[in-house]
Amino acid sequence: MMIHVNGIDLHWDEIGEGEPLLWLHGGMGSGADWQFIFKEPLAGYRLIAPDLRAHGASTDPSAAFSFRQCALDVRALLRHLGISRVKAIGLSGGGIVLLHMATAEPALIDSMVVISAPSYFPEQARAIMRQFSESSVGDAEMERMRKRHKRGEAQIQQLFAMARGLADSYDDVNFTPPYLSTIAARTLIVFGDRDPLYPVAIALEMHQSIPRSYLWIVPNGAHGPVFGDAAPRFAATALTFLSGGWK
Repeated sequence: MMIHVNGIDLHWDEIGEGEPLLWLHGGMGSGADWQFIFKEPLAGYRLIAPDLRAHGASTDPSAAFSFRQCALDVRALLRHLGISRVKAIGLSGGGIVLLHMATAEPALIDSMVVISAPSYFPEQARAIMRQFSESSVGDAEMERMRKRHKRGEAQIQQLFAMARGLADSYDDVNFTPPYLSTIAARTLIVFGDRDPLYPVAIALEMHQSIPRSYLWIVPNGAHGPVFGDAAPRFAATALTFLSGGWK
């Protein structure tokens, strides 16, 4: 499905029936990436999975990407769908979008799981961003990218340029402790202890700043430690948390 909003065509999928659950993919990914974690539609949930601007089948003709703008895009989608409050899972860049949504409009997010999503970009992440290219991701990931992104090589190169541009961006991802303290949602923060981009110290700072937060540090976990063999445990834990099973 497609909606024109904020100067772009925003694509999204809906899977299943029940309580709305928003899934926001990471940078260079697409909405369909939920399938790498949940092997089938989630019983009792209406999964809403947009492609963030410039990703998947969504457009970004002005190349004016920011996580804050993505939050406005997703908010417009939820308004279009008549959803005033939602549970959500956000991976990496998708988690940053959720932080923008949860701070800009605290009543919108009921509960959320944010995975490998920092409150700011440390220098070690910026150094990696500056060098980001096809050689950084390898042939297998490039093949997956070509399947995800529907607008060809130009779109993929736009995404690489976007990622490199984040290295010199300081106002888009800048969630100070007072800012994080305004989040009303129950929040599960998930970080790997071997994430090359974001040290665990950032996760601890976020946990200390977000009032109703829980912290899950994944041992020997890299960036986005919820795929592959880790997916079943993450899926079970996240769904238990979102259902209110944690007190």
